[in-house]
Amino acid sequence: MSVRAGKHRALLAALSLRAGRVVSIGELVSFLWGDDPPARTRGTLQTYVMRLRQLLGDPSLIRTTSDGYRLVVPPEHVDVHRFTTTAGLARQAAQSGHLVDAAELYAEALNLWRGPALSDVPSEALRDDEVPRLAERLLVVHEERNDVELALGNHERLVPLLRSLTADHPLRERFWAQLMVALYRASRQAEALEAFRLVDRMLDEQLGIEPGAALRRLHQAILVGDPSLAAPAERADPDVPDQLPPDVPEFVGRVELVDRISRLIAPDEPRTAVPIVALTGVPGVGKTALAVHVAHRLRDRFPDGRLYVDLRGYAPGPATPVVEVLTRFLRALGVPPEQIPVDVDEQSTLFRSLLTGRRMLLVLDNAAAPDQVRPLLPGAASCPVLVTSRDDLRGLIAVDGARRVGLDVFEPHESLALLRRSGQAAEELARRCGHLPLTLDIVAASVGGGSVARYLNRLGGRHPLDLAHAALTPGARRLFGLLSVVPGPDFTTEAAANAADLPVPEAAALLDQLTRARLVRSGAGRFAFHDELARFAASVADAAPADEVGAARVRLLEFYVRAVDHCAELLYPDLMRLPAPAGRAVRLPQIETAAQARAWLDAERANLTAAIRSAAERGPAAVSWRLADALRGYLWIGKHVTEWLSTAQYGLDAAHEQRDVAGEAAMHQNLGTLHWRLGDFETSIAHYTRAVELHRMSGDLESEAGVRENLGVVRLESGDLASARNDLETCLALKRESGGPRSGETGVLTGLGVLAIETGELAEAVDLLGEALAISVEHGLRGSEITALTLLGVASQLMSEPQRALSHLSEALRLSTEAGFHEAAARALESIASVRLDLGEHAEALALADRALAELREDGDQRITTNVLVVMASANRGLGSLRTADEQFQQALTKARRIGYLPGEARALVGLATVRRLLGQLTEAKTLATQAVTLTATLGLRVTERSARTELAAVHLALGDDHPAAPGPTSRT
Repeated sequence: MSVRAGKHRALLAALSLRAGRVVSIGELVSFLWGDDPPARTRGTLQTYVMRLRQLLGDPSLIRTTSDGYRLVVPPEHVDVHRFTTTAGLARQAAQSGHLVDAAELYAEALNLWRGPALSDVPSEALRDDEVPRLAERLLVVHEERNDVELALGNHERLVPLLRSLTADHPLRERFWAQLMVALYRASRQAEALEAFRLVDRMLDEQLGIEPGAALRRLHQAILVGDPSLAAPAERADPDVPDQLPPDVPEFVGRVELVDRISRLIAPDEPRTAVPIVALTGVPGVGKTALAVHVAHRLRDRFPDGRLYVDLRGYAPGPATPVVEVLTRFLRALGVPPEQIPVDVDEQSTLFRSLLTGRRMLLVLDNAAAPDQVRPLLPGAASCPVLVTSRDDLRGLIAVDGARRVGLDVFEPHESLALLRRSGQAAEELARRCGHLPLTLDIVAASVGGGSVARYLNRLGGRHPLDLAHAALTPGARRLFGLLSVVPGPDFTTEAAANAADLPVPEAAALLDQLTRARLVRSGAGRFAFHDELARFAASVADAAPADEVGAARVRLLEFYVRAVDHCAELLYPDLMRLPAPAGRAVRLPQIETAAQARAWLDAERANLTAAIRSAAERGPAAVSWRLADALRGYLWIGKHVTEWLSTAQYGLDAAHEQRDVAGEAAMHQNLGTLHWRLGDFETSIAHYTRAVELHRMSGDLESEAGVRENLGVVRLESGDLASARNDLETCLALKRESGGPRSGETGVLTGLGVLAIETGELAEAVDLLGEALAISVEHGLRGSEITALTLLGVASQLMSEPQRALSHLSEALRLSTEAGFHEAAARALESIASVRLDLGEHAEALALADRALAELREDGDQRITTNVLVVMASANRGLGSLRTADEQFQQALTKARRIGYLPGEARALVGLATVRRLLGQLTEAKTLATQAVTLTATLGLRVTERSARTELAAVHLALGDDHPAAPGPTSRT
């Protein structure tokens, strides 16, 4: 239907905007004629209504009332009302965490708009009254839809739309914030910062104000690379995390409870508070089985994943530390390991921010107290939490709003269903089991297909557990008791065989017997105890000779040490480790490749951590530092920072207490490497220095040399060049004095080469790096070869040989890419970009730096990132984007200072001073350049010092100062 007459369109619009409601004659007159109505206003209006009824084809659609007219159509038949209703449904879906549904509904709502509201309606009064309201509603829906798309990780495709929205609505700060986030997540940090500069200038010029607090906070977060800004698509693993244990086969009973818990966890109506359900009850009542069953039943309601952890609040050993749980959860959510904080409060904050906009279910099993749970609680109502505990968790209920669901023993009919029996004898057996699911399950396995009456006769006055244990063969009874020495959450057949000193096939047969008796649980080739059965096993072990149980514990720990040593030989054979003492033969798992070694260590990580703690606290103490030392390379490779810190600290405490010099030195070296990895140079140097002292005390020159190499590199990166030179030269002398293989010299030669570059001794640098390259190629040391080539490229650049530099760097990039070494590739790309800058190819340099940042996305070494930012800023400065360059130099300066990276700080200061001078901010430029000269002169960074002094001279020239004073100490020439 086409309504051609303008007055008819205005009339239809006025009635449609208020569909179902009366529009008074006075309002309609105002909408159609404004302040100039015709002489026969009412008659003319009646004529228009009549003609509109004819056009609509159904006169009953417009009803006449005593004081006006009413359009009688369902609101959903009018686009504006459909828009409002659909947007409201989208909002509800988003608040409930149904982001995909929300995105579809928002798109449906926005598709109803075909242009500006009332654009073809000739009614100034109607437009004045309605258009601002409709336009605001449209903009709010755009904002909400953008938030949903960002939460879904669709930032790339959102950028063009947001550029259009910010162009059309330049004073709308939320659109600018969304654009900045989208650009940042698309690895376009420079453009994100440029967007802030644009809105800052626009607000200042048009309104004389600065951006609001939220936009300023976002700007600062982008400057410092706040991890909470990371995109869900990049944070999350390709597969949705699903950590739930398998559901109980043929789950029995609890029908009403399952429905009740399901409604509490996933209510039909959206909630604003996080739903927390605490399942409480006595041991063995089936809390874990019920929680896991409900979680599996609701898995489709939580498409973003299911997180599970056994907090081990009632296990015989220590509870699972909250910091380890959060680390595990954050890694499952895709957070790069180096971006996971060590502090538990910071981890908890990051965890909550990552869950925003997701629909995930958390199952926290076996919590002993509210304090175990609180740091793990999300902030999003779309991420409910299911907790199991023997405690009533009153604090969680009172403070955090948890809903407690008490779990009682089975009803008689449920007990019979689990026993799969009926009759008076079965009822008596269920009663003897106390209707407790754990006991009923064991009894059901014991009875099997036999007679319940005969079983009751055998049972007599004993507990069903005692009868189940007595029914085992002597070998199985012995193994059951000895397995109580397992310190971790589970164990393998090989672990059981070593604990019991049995051949692996015999141990496997006995474990099968224990599994069939329901005294241990099995799955995926691993075995575990229920907490109550672990206690029962410990009571059985108490009745055995003490020396037998103690020997089993020592054999198990020795197995862990030898197995980790075997994996270390496959994964990092060249890494300096404590010598493995001779010991008895152990039954090792079948591990023949590096991939198999890493997989075994991944599976055993929690057990190995528990073993280190157990050995440190209960002995034999040497196992703690031997295990921690052998695991160092694996924890470095996997970036398991939390476990690395805890195991090294346990080992150090034990070695110090036992006054074992070699063990204490190894643990200080371990912690020195960890803190180096974390960018905490000061702590790293302290640990390495102590390790050197201890090795010197014991006369272990080879070990001292190895630690001095690392110490020299850390001091070099921290800017202490004089100490670095001393450490590296001493290291090289010790290595050559000991007569070791030349392959062990590549690292120290490379370190000395870097030192020579920093101090401007370029010919010496080329000699040292050339020697390192030759040794690396001869011995097939690919990583060392790439490093030497990269540094030779840097030296060639500084010697004004750009083509030679590009040749070295291109080869380094090729080898890095082939090997999958992301950090090495980033170093090469950053160095190539720097050469391109020298050649005046600023756009090419910027593109190369962007590629370098992409390489660092997964393995983001902050020192390399700082250098890349300096190159990006320099490229933008060359392209005339001074504001962007200024912000990138600031970002580099912030990163460098945060990690104590003084050479990077110096380069950022020089670059920032140059930009401020070009911007006319001469006082600030002078201060920055002076700081750079003082810092570089103090450290002896001759190459950077020359740049700093050149810039300071340029600033003085711009200020008209003919006799500038030389600031700070002057380096030797």
